[in-house]
Amino acid sequence: MGQQAMAAQAALLPYALTAFAVSLPIYVWAGGHAPNAAWMSASFVVFAIAWGLFYAVVNWLKEPAAQDPRRRARVQLMAGLVWAAALAQIAAFADHAGPVRETLLMISLAAGVICLVFTAPWLPSLLIVGTAAVAAPLAALTLRSDNPDATHLAWGGTALAFALALMVNRILKQQFTLAAEREGLMAERAEQAEAARRLARSKSDLVATLSDEIRNGLTGVAHVLAAASGRGGRAAPSREQLAAGLDAVNELLAVLNTTLDAETAEAGRLSVEPQPIDVVAIARDLVLAHRPQAAAKGLELSLHMDADLAAGDLGAAIGDPARVRQVLAALIGNAVKFTLRGRVEVRIALPAAGRLTVEIADTGPGLSDEELAKAFEAFQRIARTSAGTSGAGLGLTLARQLARLMGGSLSAHSAAGVGSCFTVELPYEAEAAVPPPLPADAAARPVDSPTLRILIAEDDGLAAATLRSHLEQLGHKVAQAADGQRAVELTRVCDFDVLMVAAAAVSDGPQVMAAIRRLDGAAGRTPLVALIGGDPEEAEASLAAGASAVLRKPFSLPALARALADALAVKAVANDREVAQSA
Repeated sequence: MGQQAMAAQAALLPYALTAFAVSLPIYVWAGGHAPNAAWMSASFVVFAIAWGLFYAVVNWLKEPAAQDPRRRARVQLMAGLVWAAALAQIAAFADHAGPVRETLLMISLAAGVICLVFTAPWLPSLLIVGTAAVAAPLAALTLRSDNPDATHLAWGGTALAFALALMVNRILKQQFTLAAEREGLMAERAEQAEAARRLARSKSDLVATLSDEIRNGLTGVAHVLAAASGRGGRAAPSREQLAAGLDAVNELLAVLNTTLDAETAEAGRLSVEPQPIDVVAIARDLVLAHRPQAAAKGLELSLHMDADLAAGDLGAAIGDPARVRQVLAALIGNAVKFTLRGRVEVRIALPAAGRLTVEIADTGPGLSDEELAKAFEAFQRIARTSAGTSGAGLGLTLARQLARLMGGSLSAHSAAGVGSCFTVELPYEAEAAVPPPLPADAAARPVDSPTLRILIAEDDGLAAATLRSHLEQLGHKVAQAADGQRAVELTRVCDFDVLMVAAAAVSDGPQVMAAIRRLDGAAGRTPLVALIGGDPEEAEASLAAGASAVLRKPFSLPALARALADALAVKAVANDREVAQSA
């Protein structure tokens, strides 16, 4: 608002110069009757100097340097005080002008009132410059007054002019406030409009990308299923066809998972669980997993690391194991996919205290600076290098977001025709220790694991069939409820070891869980696993409703087994069957 006031005052300055130029002939005519001609000439010189300085200030206010508020405020105040000093000199000359003394003092006072008018928009200038401009003429009229009525008239007129200037200042201040609010609202509206446009573009890109990927993936699966069903008299599908169909499904799931994670991250709802992790082991597993694909293309895929890191005695990186694996898998997969000849290297090092870096370097087509910047944008694919390959154009965007969420970073440098190097940096603690891994089969099916009776509440037939298949593979007995109310009734009358409720079922999952927890007796204390789609809010709502453990979809067999174990671990009281057996 102060800048607006100074701008308004600056806009009036040319008119102030005009007003003084019009008043000058009147002053010259009256001053011509004064006895001291030399002093009169000196007054003209001072007036000309002040006018020239003021004109220079008016021109300076058009320069970029005048955008600094503090400097501009000082310059405008000093320019006003130059005029006040010139008026003080004129008042001193008028005080010794003999018979025209009173006339010249009134003219100098009128010039001071003009200063009040032109300083009114900015309060500091009005109080400082305006007061200084009228001080000298009023003092001369008051200290040696031959006409008291003229002195009273001068004081009254000055007070009235000052009051009017203050009123104008208050009015302008309100106008400046309204203008500032209007500009703020316009800026906010423009920002919202731009956000809406970005969202529309993002959704459009999302739909276009998923449409292509889903169509391609499902087309391959449909051909395989058609062959398997024997339609059209065709033979059963070969192993190669089944493998191609499975690859298409896996690629489709990868695209969908990446897209959903990217959308969740964009909304600020993607969470990570940092803990000590063995980055070397993760990188080694991923290199082994991608080595057949690299060998099929004639590529050398190698892993290099510091000797101290290979020993595993220095500490551990800090990150979410699943997310670190997701980031490295995306980068190594890209390197293998886009490199046609040469090699891909994965290098792990400790370049500085508290940091660990994983570099994925390749001898692929490389990217220019513009292409590299575009590669990190959502839904953007580089036509020169990605022709004939699948993907949603979200891998690098999501990888960078995940690295930042874990307190690290993802950077890259590349040269067209030479290759690329992507560097993941993660926090590293020398005192941290990686927990020992479970045996490969311990998490999936412990030897002494009992057979459990499990009720699943899932209204999606395909999801329910998949979950039933996994549970039966683990050796458990499964019953299914198609809706939440049925699940509550079955829990009341039957004896189950574990309940599994989908948090996003048609009957609201958390409400079903809460209804189960309100059941009397052991039924209300049955271990309960909530099946969620990955949204942290779903997890919080499920735990608040009484879930013993949370399992995110899509899940693996070991993850399902761990969720069951976690739910059973927090079981408060033995169920009715155990009580009967113990009796």
